Amino acid sequence: MIQLPSKHSATGNTIFAVMSGLAQQYGAINLSQGFPDFQIDEQLSDLLAEATRLGFNQYAPMPGLPMLRAAIAADFKKRYQVDIDPDTEITITPGATYGIYTAFSAILQKGDEAILFEPAYDSYIPNIEMNGAKAIPIALTAPGFAVDWDKVKAAITPKTKALILNTPHNPTGSVWSKSDWEELADVVRDTDIVIISDEVYEQLIFDGVKHYSVLEHPELRSRSFATYSFGKAYNNTGWKMGYCIAPPAYTQAYRRLHQFLSFSVNTPAQYALAKHIASGKASAVRSMMEGKRNYFIELMKETPFTIQTPARGSYFQLATYEAISDMPDTEFAIWLTKEHGVATIPVSAFYHNKKDDKLIRFCFAKKEETLEQAVAKLKLL
Repeated sequence: MIQLPSKHSATGNTIFAVMSGLAQQYGAINLSQGFPDFQIDEQLSDLLAEATRLGFNQYAPMPGLPMLRAAIAADFKKRYQVDIDPDTEITITPGATYGIYTAFSAILQKGDEAILFEPAYDSYIPNIEMNGAKAIPIALTAPGFAVDWDKVKAAITPKTKALILNTPHNPTGSVWSKSDWEELADVVRDTDIVIISDEVYEQLIFDGVKHYSVLEHPELRSRSFATYSFGKAYNNTGWKMGYCIAPPAYTQAYRRLHQFLSFSVNTPAQYALAKHIASGKASAVRSMMEGKRNYFIELMKETPFTIQTPARGSYFQLATYEAISDMPDTEFAIWLTKEHGVATIPVSAFYHNKKDDKLIRFCFAKKEETLEQAVAKLKLL
């Protein structure tokens, strides 16, 4: 048997595939993987069909349809008061995870180091390692999951070439403040560190909190790749559509790789998204998801789980199960799926060393009846 090279240290299937598979196997309610179970906006569905009728069925230009890039630029001007050149700074991608990998590939070489914050989305470390670099994890400080900037400063070496951050944060729902961005600017100033800003949940932020984007910080913007997800903004994760915004020179480096990876992205979906964004209808997604978070937290008060900090953004809410069991979190999540019919994600899966704080992650981006049915099972614990 020919031995193939191992490109990263992760083993087996991702925890999302494992838990969703168990949910299907045992007929459990799936509050694990981050996807909605309700219909997307009817206008967006109609626009997708319209695109196919109008003939948007062949390859799109490599950077993306001009109409979609223009719509994104206009939307960011409206929401963030930033000017973005749609031709030289925006690239449409087949999902944000792809976008993050491509950004790492544009930055890293063998022997480099890249800093990330844990708990972290599980693609970050494999992406770094697949590019021959070493991942340097820094734990966020619970219960608010804030950045310890002294730890960041101590982790930087001459080999540090990239730092990836995520706000609003998956899995904790924490959000970076304006002062966090100022701290980051101070830390990377006079270095060659490139920033990857994972802002896929930027439109899902609650309690009147403002999302501060890297694009609003001129000094950081000049050294950053910012990654976004249409799937998270418009609840159509199966379309696998995203985009990357970066300065012209960074975009050139990004596209040099992108053209040989996917080259172009689903053309009918690009047309539909361009029209949908331009219509202004997308603005309701924030209030809708905040309502779902509030409803879920209210329901959970009748269960033995404890929610220490309400999520300030994203699809997800953390809860501790210490009043129920002392099982390790992965064992508990599997038991909860098999024996009580609700699938969740153990938070230890977001740490390279499987740090276990007896926390699990629930996805509340579901229909109200789904949340009600799940909590009815959890109340019996």
